[in-house]
Amino acid sequence: MPPIADRTAQTTWEGSLTKGTGRVTGASGGFGELGVTWASRTERSNGQTSPEELIAAAHSSCFAMALSHELRQGGHEPVRLDVRAVVTLELVDDAPTVTRSALTVSGSAEGIDAAAFEAAAQSAGRNCPISRLLGGSAEITIEAALAG
Repeated sequence: MPPIADRTAQTTWEGSLTKGTGRVTGASGGFGELGVTWASRTERSNGQTSPEELIAAAHSSCFAMALSHELRQGGHEPVRLDVRAVVTLELVDDAPTVTRSALTVSGSAEGIDAAAFEAAAQSAGRNCPISRLLGGSAEITIEAALAG
């Protein structure tokens, strides 16, 4: 069965980890070129992004869509969902590691109570494709070629 979708992003990095800079672009054109540096990951962003911020954006938007679907499937028309994702980078065994994505959602939907909203949110969290990726269900492949 063919995939539902393939999406592509490209990063060009120049220089060392701590002094280098990168540029991230998405093939869709949906977001412009974004600057990325080690300092934007670990210190102040100074108008640059980081992989963790991009993961947080992906997770929060994916979860919002999944929750909207869950609510609608349960007979509750979603009105508004505000989702925040905080992705944490920590040292684990002396290696920088993404250890957590904490989602917070507040929202409204027609004819729903707090318990049903919580149940829909928990289900959306299990079924959101980015949650599934972060939970370890994705295959990661690497192809490498030395340029020049």
